[in-house]
Amino acid sequence: MIPKLHYISQGNTPKEHLDNIQKACTSGIELVQLSLDITSQKKLLNCAWQARDITAHFQTRLIITDHCKIAKAVKADGVHFSSLGSFPTNVKTDLYSWQLVAGSANTIQDCEKLLDKQVSYIYLGPFKASAKDTTLPLLGLKGYSGITALLKTGTPILGFGGINTQDVTAILQTGLSGVAVSDAITSDFNAIKTFHELLKSSVTAEQRYSMP
Repeated sequence: MIPKLHYISQGNTPKEHLDNIQKACTSGIELVQLSLDITSQKKLLNCAWQARDITAHFQTRLIITDHCKIAKAVKADGVHFSSLGSFPTNVKTDLYSWQLVAGSANTIQDCEKLLDKQVSYIYLGPFKASAKDTTLPLLGLKGYSGITALLKTGTPILGFGGINTQDVTAILQTGLSGVAVSDAITSDFNAIKTFHELLKSSVTAEQRYSMP
């Protein structure tokens, strides 16, 4: 099963990312995506190892953003590509067969391309404006509903981008499987409990997705 709530790590330094991952795990998150934007592969690998130690202790899944080799080296649970442009052609051979592969989409065409790549799940967004600047069109509830109405798939699709607890119920009613959250969790790790309660009480709570 793919968890319905994902935490995308935040922080101004690798240490802040790790501290926030620790807090998220302590607060009950089931999947963390390490989203660290640094150029040093050595520093990124070191941070990924530490993130792996933290998440393993809590039996939390760890996903690495964009870096296949690092995901494989630390035996993370998978890799998530932030755009189709960052998706390598030989991704399956760069990972262990059991590792998850996921990607972000903004349009139905993006979703279809990711599905052709047999991804484990898709992030669809941005839902609305957030602290992270983006040039992508905001989708909102209307955008989500329009895409899910046309896209017939059993692959989990999660909303991302500026999502808070007040948005969850309406987002799930559009047909999405869950949400990936940064700001709302980093600012209050107690929100994880609220997110879980909203996701479990939703009309989609009985849906189940199998790992590939």
